Amino acid sequence: METTKLTREDGTAERPPVVAATAGDRPAERLCHTVGLLLILSGLVHLVVFAADGGPWDGPVSWRKPVTFGLSFGATLIAVTWVTSYLRIGSRLRALLLVVFAADCVVEVGGITLQAWRRVPSHLDMETPFDTAVSMTLAVGGGVLVVLLTLFAVASFRHRPAGPAGMALAVRSGFAILLVALSSGAAMIARGVVLTRTGHQEAAYHSTASLKPLHGVSLHAVLVLPVLARLLSGTSWSETVRRRIVAAATGCYVAAVIGAGVWAVLTY
Repeated sequence: METTKLTREDGTAERPPVVAATAGDRPAERLCHTVGLLLILSGLVHLVVFAADGGPWDGPVSWRKPVTFGLSFGATLIAVTWVTSYLRIGSRLRALLLVVFAADCVVEVGGITLQAWRRVPSHLDMETPFDTAVSMTLAVGGGVLVVLLTLFAVASFRHRPAGPAGMALAVRSGFAILLVALSSGAAMIARGVVLTRTGHQEAAYHSTASLKPLHGVSLHAVLVLPVLARLLSGTSWSETVRRRIVAAATGCYVAAVIGAGVWAVLTY
């Protein structure tokens, strides 16, 4: 946690955020960091499984899913735990939201990993009652993710996040772009469910291809941009220069998201 004196973007003194260095947050943070590391480890283990077992990397039944979801959810959980320390929200509320978020990440990765070992699709699979239950659990879990991360995003825009020069822009932009990832993920699930319910199961498995680049590109801005702002704080450059670098990086990231969005529209 930050213990140094904080300043606003204009250089005036600023009160520390509500959540800074609060002991009540620390157990929740430790839990989230541990869970995040375990999810990343799970992804790496399944990368080894893929190397040993082989099989396709693409498609609805593949070791790719437990690998990419384990790494992605683990990294996102750790990133959100760290980034939300700059938000001005109550300590108990933040801790509660983080614990629920960690539990939901475990459910999502666990369901995907279970289905990979069963050699059946994890999403949009309604072939059996059990597969339907898993698919619906993952869909509901996705909805919970949307709610939790939207609450954090709203908090970042209600009050300026604390931190070094450029951090406020990095945090707000990261959460805003993350909402794009959540929206594209929800769109993939919705489209697949409609196709599945209308008897087009195979088409449902392949219907998400056009949105995957947009979803992937926009998912980790909440980690990349704040990390950049944090790294820049260790340089001797002026605050103005650091803010401009973060702004330029944000612009590049937004351009990449727009490009992925255009590709999704053209190939939908």
